[in-house]
This record gives sequence, structure tokens and C-alpha cells, in this order.
Amino acid sequence: MLYAQTSPEAKRKSLMTALQSGHLLRFPGAFSPLVAKLIEEQAWDGIYISGAVLANDLGLPDIGLTSMHEVCQRGHQIARVSKLPALIDIDTGFGEPMNVARTVQELENLGLAGCHLEDQVNPKRCGHLDNKTIISVEEMCRKIKAANDVCRDEHFLLIARTDARASEGLQKAIDRALAYIDAGARMIFPEALESEKEFESFRKAVNVPLLANMTEFGKSKLLSTTELANLGYNLVIYPVTTLRLAMHAVEAGLGVIKAQGTQAAELKNMQTRARLYELLEYEAYNKFDQSIYNFELKDSQ
Repeated sequence: MLYAQTSPEAKRKSLMTALQSGHLLRFPGAFSPLVAKLIEEQAWDGIYISGAVLANDLGLPDIGLTSMHEVCQRGHQIARVSKLPALIDIDTGFGEPMNVARTVQELENLGLAGCHLEDQVNPKRCGHLDNKTIISVEEMCRKIKAANDVCRDEHFLLIARTDARASEGLQKAIDRALAYIDAGARMIFPEALESEKEFESFRKAVNVPLLANMTEFGKSKLLSTTELANLGYNLVIYPVTTLRLAMHAVEAGLGVIKAQGTQAAELKNMQTRARLYELLEYEAYNKFDQSIYNFELKDSQ
């Protein structure tokens, strides 16, 4: 009910074990705790929490406007309701190496299974937009080392994302990935690769787990899970998919109500009250409540 019964430490350990299985792990994005519960119910492998989605949900563009506190707390709210491991996007780490170190410790305390840190200059921009600016390899490595040094749980997954493909080319992006591994990154996230061949080249050059970003309307071809598995990728995220699905449905539904003056025609497109209560485990809460408040107070004199 209130919280998942699985401890954060157990979630992290299970993720590390799963990464060694040779199977592609699938992590849909969750923009709310309720979506996280649905992801668990459908037996996905884990939950992804996108920095872009957190910003967008606050009505902000993805340009580094969110704070460490906002991201960490929302990440905690989403991660706590599921037994699945949750990975979160911390953009450029909210500052210099010391800020990155604090962020990682906060995430550990709040129950996240891991995070990814990117090598863009702050203010950053969406990884699939043009004209991104990136920091030096040395500066990024200092951030990674700082994060690695303060990890208290050996199973916390520290992921380095490189946005270098767009500005420096594929080979420089690979060179950066190798440097980030030497600095302590345990997984590499090559952002905005432009072809299946580029995904393949990254896999051949890098010998740690790789994360593939299958975001819609971006620079990367939408590869299937079969294609990614055959390429040797270890984890795939669908960061904005659930938000896009939800917002499209909300926009269409509001248009119908405004035009027709009633939501009656949209009932078929809505989650029912019964289904919502099922997902929320409403009956379990009711039983829990009755088990506490089933006594009578009597005069003890």
C-alpha cells in the first residue's frame, strides 16, 4: 500500500543482477506515482524518471530550470510506490562536482536505484535538439569521480550520458564514454545516435552496459526491443511516452467537452472509477483501516 515492501537496497541489487542477465531491460517513463504503479502492474523491468518530463509537468522547458530539491523529491514520490528499481535523470548535476556528490547522496537516501549525469553545459537543452554545448572531458570526469566517491551503496547505478555525438561526432563521443568509464561510470548513455549503425559502433567500442533512449520525434530511429537486444544493448528507456499519450488524450477530451457541453461521449476513453480504485489498492486500504478501528472504548474505572 503506502510504500513498496521492497527496500531500496534490494531494488538496486536486483537491477545490478538483471543487468548481468544478458536480457534487454525495459524502463518506461513515469510522470507520476500512479503511472509507476501501472508500470509495475504490467510487469515491466523498471521505471524511468525523465528530467524533461519533470520540467514539462511544471510547465517549464527542458533547459535546466528545475532544482535538485524538486527533482529528488518527485523522484522519491515516484520510486517509493513500486517494488521496481527507478532510474532518474539529474541533467548536469545541479552544479559543480560537490553539487553532484550531494545529489547522488540525496537520491540514495530517497530510494532511487540510480541516475544519469550528462556532459552538457548548463543551461542545458533537450538531447535531441541542435546546437548543444558540452563541457570538457576533464570537467565531466571530475563530476563522475565526485559522484562515485560518495556512493555508499555499491549497487547504486551511476550512468554517464554523453551528448557529444551532435557536436563532436561519433568517435569523439565514444572516446568520451571510455574516459567516463575510467572515471567511475558503470553504464553509458549515448544520446541522440542517428542510425542503427551508430548504435552498433558504440556497442563494439564500449564494454560496460549501454542505455538506449527511444524517445519519439527525436534524432534516433525508433528501434524495436528485438533490434536493441540483437545490438547488445542492456537497457532501453521510453522517457516521454506516457506523458505524450496522456496529454494527447487530455487535449482531445477537453476539446470534445468544450464543443459538446458534456463529457458523455468521452466516457469510453476514460479509466473507470473501478479501475482506478483497483490500481490504487483501495480495498486493501479499507481492510487495513477496519483492522485498526474495530474496537470499542469502555470505562476502565
